Amino acid sequence: MASQIPEHAQILVVGGGPSGSYTASALSREGLNVVLLEAAQFPRYHIGESLIPSVRHYLRFIDAEQKLVEMGFKHKPGAAIKFNQFKREGYTDFVALGHTNSSWNVVRSTFDKMLLDHATSCGTKVFEQTSVKSFRFSPTESSRPVAAEWLRAADGKTGVISFDYLVDASGRSGLMSTKYLRNRHFNASLKNIALWGYWVGVNTYGTNTQREGAPWFETLRDESGWAWFIPLHDGTTSIGVVMNQDIHNEKVRALKGKSLEYRYRLSITLAPTLVKLIGTGKMVQKETAGGQPGQLDLLVRSASDFSYSASNYGGPGFRLVGDAGDPFFSSGIHLAMTSALSAAVSICAAVRGDCSEVEAAAWHTKRFSLSYTRFQIVVMSAYQQIRTTDLDILSDIDEDNYDRAFAAIRPVIQGASDMGSRLSEKELQKALPKDMFDVTAPLMDPHVIESIISKTFDHTNPTGDQDFCGPEEDLKLALDQINSRRVVHREYAINNLEAEDVNGFVVRLQRGHLGLMRT
Repeated sequence: MASQIPEHAQILVVGGGPSGSYTASALSREGLNVVLLEAAQFPRYHIGESLIPSVRHYLRFIDAEQKLVEMGFKHKPGAAIKFNQFKREGYTDFVALGHTNSSWNVVRSTFDKMLLDHATSCGTKVFEQTSVKSFRFSPTESSRPVAAEWLRAADGKTGVISFDYLVDASGRSGLMSTKYLRNRHFNASLKNIALWGYWVGVNTYGTNTQREGAPWFETLRDESGWAWFIPLHDGTTSIGVVMNQDIHNEKVRALKGKSLEYRYRLSITLAPTLVKLIGTGKMVQKETAGGQPGQLDLLVRSASDFSYSASNYGGPGFRLVGDAGDPFFSSGIHLAMTSALSAAVSICAAVRGDCSEVEAAAWHTKRFSLSYTRFQIVVMSAYQQIRTTDLDILSDIDEDNYDRAFAAIRPVIQGASDMGSRLSEKELQKALPKDMFDVTAPLMDPHVIESIISKTFDHTNPTGDQDFCGPEEDLKLALDQINSRRVVHREYAINNLEAEDVNGFVVRLQRGHLGLMRT
């Protein structure tokens, strides 16, 4: 860690989580002067322990993949998801394309510290326990941030650092987005509450098969949400329940006076296979990450888990990155790194003269929006299946599984549509008319997506057939696209960021020359 916060930085990154650390690493490796301010002292606790294969490609680009390999995290060969108690679980097989396409379940405090330390090794000046309280803006260009006021927790010292570019990776607090831009939009359908704890002595999914050790996800019987079962390398298993906020609040009122642990254990009983996996296991309190020796975490944790987006992710002299994903399909780290690399690319493009600053900021907004929207479409279709288990949303009526669905959405839920392979946008656009539902638009209004998904199921006749006519036929086409009627791309052929034309640019993904090229 650097000793004294400088008065100026070419790039200021606020936040040292995965998105901030990754952006800082990528920019520092391009020879830019980067300072990162992080409010916490790492290691610190964080939920979000299951990674998808795209993380390999992202970390490989900044020469951090081997560091992750050597950390000994739990091997993740794929993931199993049971949407319906009367159908076989769906399984996305990471290693079907080779063992190097596997991923990991990680202890986030250790994983995140590795990324932050890697940023330091790349040349970033990192200052922990230093929070940013506010930004100052240019007197001649009111929308351009030019300086940040900071506070160091250790001694209460305050100061100001100016910068040429700001990367706001401040997570849920989202200083630029919430305090200045006021452009954060929450998806009402994905407002959830999560309850979780750590267990020992539980069983293993897929014992003596190629699936052994894969995490398990299961829809709750009352259609209120889903549960997770994620084995970790420290011998514990992370077990949690994600429930619709309104339903959760109703249950809290009905169970007035009952403890958090009681409500957590009761929720687990709504996932029958999960109960079998737990078997005779017991909950444990883990040692607090970064705490005093012997200091223990809470037995059961809870947190609001809201999915949100912004109308733009970039502007004059600033970029917003990270913390936009939903935990379903483990999209958080993927979207953090996608947005981080996008921010780094767009800043380098502006600095190197590949395009104007306006073009660079607009490209970042659209690039991040594409990735976010892909996941959001798939996640919302999954939630619709979770909340209406009697309807065959992700499978045909005569199928006892979700194999075809998982074959088609695999590029999204493994992160390959952004990094590792190419997803055909033309195929998606055939099903989604631009004037109704443009997946390449800078802002995907959550209400639009929610409306499309929900309206699809408002037109079901008594026989169970979808009754579509006129413009609503487009809704069926959109659903069919999600429902996996065919695989729409060649797997793992080329890095999509280098091939996908966004606003007339593709990425130049080369160290020392990172930036954009006109198509």
